[in-house]
Amino acid sequence: MDGIVTDVAVGVKRGSDELLSSSLYNSPNSSISGMVVTANGNDNKKLRVEDRMDCAPSRVLHIRKLPNEVSETEVIALGLPFGKVTNILMLKGKNQAFLELGSEEAAITMVNYYTAVTPHVRNVPVFIQYSNHKELKTDSALNQRAQAVLQAVTAVQSASTPMSGTAVSECALTPAQSPVLRIIIDNMFYPVTLDVLQQIFSKFGTVLKIITFTKNNQFQALLQFSDPMNAQQAKLALDGQNIYNACCTLRIDFSKLVNLNVKYNNDKSRDYTRPELPAGDGQPAMDPSVTAAFNKDSSLLGKNQGTPSGMVSPYSSGGAFSSSLSFGQTGGALSPLSAAAAAAAAAGRVALSGVSHSNSGVLLVSNLNEEMVTPQSLFTLFGVYGDAQRVKILYNKKDSALIQMADGNQAQLAMSHLNGQKMYGKIIRVTLSKHQTVQLPREGLDDQGLTKDFTNSPLHRFKKPGSKNFQNIFPPSATLHLSNIPQTITEEDLKTLFENSGGTVKAFKFFQDHKMALLQMSTVEEAIQALIDLHNYNLGDNHHLRVSFSKSTI
Repeated sequence: MDGIVTDVAVGVKRGSDELLSSSLYNSPNSSISGMVVTANGNDNKKLRVEDRMDCAPSRVLHIRKLPNEVSETEVIALGLPFGKVTNILMLKGKNQAFLELGSEEAAITMVNYYTAVTPHVRNVPVFIQYSNHKELKTDSALNQRAQAVLQAVTAVQSASTPMSGTAVSECALTPAQSPVLRIIIDNMFYPVTLDVLQQIFSKFGTVLKIITFTKNNQFQALLQFSDPMNAQQAKLALDGQNIYNACCTLRIDFSKLVNLNVKYNNDKSRDYTRPELPAGDGQPAMDPSVTAAFNKDSSLLGKNQGTPSGMVSPYSSGGAFSSSLSFGQTGGALSPLSAAAAAAAAAGRVALSGVSHSNSGVLLVSNLNEEMVTPQSLFTLFGVYGDAQRVKILYNKKDSALIQMADGNQAQLAMSHLNGQKMYGKIIRVTLSKHQTVQLPREGLDDQGLTKDFTNSPLHRFKKPGSKNFQNIFPPSATLHLSNIPQTITEEDLKTLFENSGGTVKAFKFFQDHKMALLQMSTVEEAIQALIDLHNYNLGDNHHLRVSFSKSTI
């Protein structure tokens, strides 16, 4: 029987654990033991150490650090979104496996994807890299169980039934009954929008409809694929995975429904087959660029995005949002994000940054207008993207300030949205600070009000886990969303109020209940100024105005 020599080189090494990851990790020079194994997984104890930065692409991938009781199906599921899996070899004694894909292109796509997104099996991070072998030769008699599971999965992929008489025990995939998945988001500390779900699940097939709602204080969704088999593959691969780092865990079951009836296309529900549906009363309409994409881009509906050529990358963006992440190697395998997922990229800025994660949540803001800026104005603006805890304008450099956010993710989110924006007539620069905290002045020391502690502020937008505010984080825009408006306030009252902040109101629209409205200033800078001045403004009757940026236009 032929032995398989696993000249394993460190091609990819990662250290994050989310679907929409916060960083890329470049592999350091590291050593890994090469070994000779036979097809039944025995170790011939021939070891050698190789120092290599990377290995030539191959359709055979080496998977390491698998949990002890991992099944063949779970390993195969890692490769399913990227194309056909043609062979598998389990080395259970070493917690390793080899996976052969149908093409080198599919393998490149898979490695590039998992470069930034650490795959998890049973909540354990696993490591994937190219093998030196161009194909996987296994003794089918000694690898019978794995081959049986592979046949079962292949049968499911081709929408046929597994071969009769094939023993696949508990690992085999059972026929899917419904194309509709019920999705619950546990531990939702960061925004999960309809567009984020579409972006993630469309890897496994064509997503037709999505409905989102809150039940028992949990964000939930119903998502319909065009094919029950796609729903099955998505459930197998994504159930238990985290969307963001250590939070927003997907809990996925099949729904009893077999078809969703969507009446409106807006932020809460979407029928991708019917772009002409109305937005519905009181709901922000779909972005016009997204609607245009539905009408023009047939690939959104017609292409199976589980293939390498149609795979949507969560690491690039289209439309008005520029990607804040760049790849060292793409190999042409990761396609640009379609306009329809641009909003998802924006919402995903929580974790879309090319800078590796720092534990620090402290930002350095420079090029401020020192005549105008105050700790309160910085607290209000940066508070749109996280809970600012402390703000310190530097005593000897009053055009710079340190802002301590609640955590590193919120700091990254604020930085990606506010760096390069205009505040008080100057383009501000926002970077991560080397400081871990912002120090308060010593007791009795007068620092001229340059340092403020907002730790216990009632104005924090994100203090409550699962708050709806997490779903409404958008880049600075000329259009503002107003809420908590008393019935006594008229359109003219609000227009006058916002024009007094030093800008021009271009358009205004009340929602049906008059408690909310959209108001468009002439520029983004004017909108930023108005938000700083008027968020939490007392409109009377104990109604404090809530102001945030909107992705909608009037």
